[in-house]
Amino acid sequence: MQRQGAEAPGRNTRFPIPEWVRGYQRGWLRADAIAGLIAAAVVIPKAFAYATIAGLPVQVGLYTALVPMVIYALLGSSRPLSVSTTTTLAILTGAALAEVSTGEGAANLAAACATLTLLTGVILVLGGLLRLGFVANFISEPVLVGFKAGIGIVIVLDQVPKLMGIHFDKGSFLHNLLAIVHGIPEVSMATLAVGVITVVGLVALEYAFPRAPAPLIAVAGGIAAMKFLGLERYGVSAVGAVPTGLPAVTLPDLALAATLWPAALGIALMSFTESIAAGRAFARAGEPLPLPNREFIATGIANAGGALLGGMPAGGGTTQTAVNRLAGARTQVAELVTAAASLLTALLLAPVIGLMPHATLAAVVIVYSVGLIKPVEFRDIARVRRTEFVWALVAAVGVVLLGTLQGIVAAIVVSLVALAWQMSDPPVHVLGRKRGTNVMRPRSDEHPEDEFLPGLLILRPEGRIYFANAHQVGRKVQACIDAEQPRVVVLDMGGVFDLEYTALKMLIDAEKRLRDSGIALWLSRLNPAVLEMVQRSPLGATLGPERMLQNTEVAMKRYQAAGPIEPRPSTSGELL
Repeated sequence: MQRQGAEAPGRNTRFPIPEWVRGYQRGWLRADAIAGLIAAAVVIPKAFAYATIAGLPVQVGLYTALVPMVIYALLGSSRPLSVSTTTTLAILTGAALAEVSTGEGAANLAAACATLTLLTGVILVLGGLLRLGFVANFISEPVLVGFKAGIGIVIVLDQVPKLMGIHFDKGSFLHNLLAIVHGIPEVSMATLAVGVITVVGLVALEYAFPRAPAPLIAVAGGIAAMKFLGLERYGVSAVGAVPTGLPAVTLPDLALAATLWPAALGIALMSFTESIAAGRAFARAGEPLPLPNREFIATGIANAGGALLGGMPAGGGTTQTAVNRLAGARTQVAELVTAAASLLTALLLAPVIGLMPHATLAAVVIVYSVGLIKPVEFRDIARVRRTEFVWALVAAVGVVLLGTLQGIVAAIVVSLVALAWQMSDPPVHVLGRKRGTNVMRPRSDEHPEDEFLPGLLILRPEGRIYFANAHQVGRKVQACIDAEQPRVVVLDMGGVFDLEYTALKMLIDAEKRLRDSGIALWLSRLNPAVLEMVQRSPLGATLGPERMLQNTEVAMKRYQAAGPIEPRPSTSGELL
């Protein structure tokens, strides 16, 4: 049976009817519609901001929240993922376009943006066709826990200035934190009041009326207050003027491809990493996990479509995905609703959205982002395994101090280093038999009654034995032999799923040294792959079926049948 979220051969490049369409339930429609509208209240204003960050007209952000969303909803494999653009992608886009900008007008800038976005899409599609989705397997559950917490902290801090009505040039996390502290004397009390009232209202609605679309009510209330109470007179700022109209077809300038492809490669990597991390982070229990190779292709086609219709590079946004999911989204219908709201905004509602107070939007984002920070999950990880707790902390701190992708990369690097360290030092257990049974278990002070036959040493190495850890395994085995002075050593290989050639060669040499010193080496419980490898080597002929036994219980019976044997001194050096 295939695990949820795993990709069967060939599934990464096929786009059947989306899974959520086949199993869609009528009762989900209301939740999806509300979530899509709530997400739109976050996506649309932030899309304007991201376009500004990239040095593009604000409507480009709106088009990015329209075309890529629809394409991804039809092709993607994540139910909650909301695809438009992100802060990271906007920053990289702005840097790339600045390198090719000639200052010759909006048309040339649009062509350069279309070229960059199309290249990003092509690279993502190639990543899926080359089945590079395995990269996502290096993002573990503790890393996701830390990633979500770090993102929650970053998002909250990013929204606090809007809640307070203060302005400063954004920088690193610490820079922004200090700037907020220094800006306290300049706080706009009216803006802060709007934000605090919105936060309190949201929390109250969520507590008293959990089924009510609290963020949508808050956004509508903020717009109404701005229009009818004249809050701008008290210094409360709004999103501002939003242009109307549909996107026009924009053709790329292929002459810029040679210059822009390195930037497109980096943007593609960021888009995929953020998308797969967000999709996995917000997948519910029992829900299919995102299929990495399909995500490559879906986001690639979404970018290619957006490139031709005025969009900028797109990917799964963590903030909007969080809002989308926490607001009750069940399927990609929510994203189609968000895209429809973007279309409606482009045609009719731009002036209304422009009245939304920044403080209202900030309050909505903060309330829904605080839920990403879950200390209890860190506590649960620490109770089970401190090493993985460190991974979670590294992911959280990395995201906070280095940025989204850099934080994930830092956590992945730490995970891989820790994994390499663990694989370089696999355990080797001395086994005894539980008295009165055929159960073999590691020797421990908790079971002093376990049986150990004189002259027989049963050892169980665990994990893959290969060139990087064979010497360490050999030292541990040799230490046991020196301590026990056995006549027969049985290696229970049931826990060894792979025996690399270097390790096998060392085992062949070790068997000869043991034999020369009067110690017999037996193997038991070899899995089929390891057994086949041993049989093809000289060790198979040396041991024969007499010393390659089906299980360790048979080895003990054979040893007992031979009668008591006095142990002999072992050879020095390493077994492997």
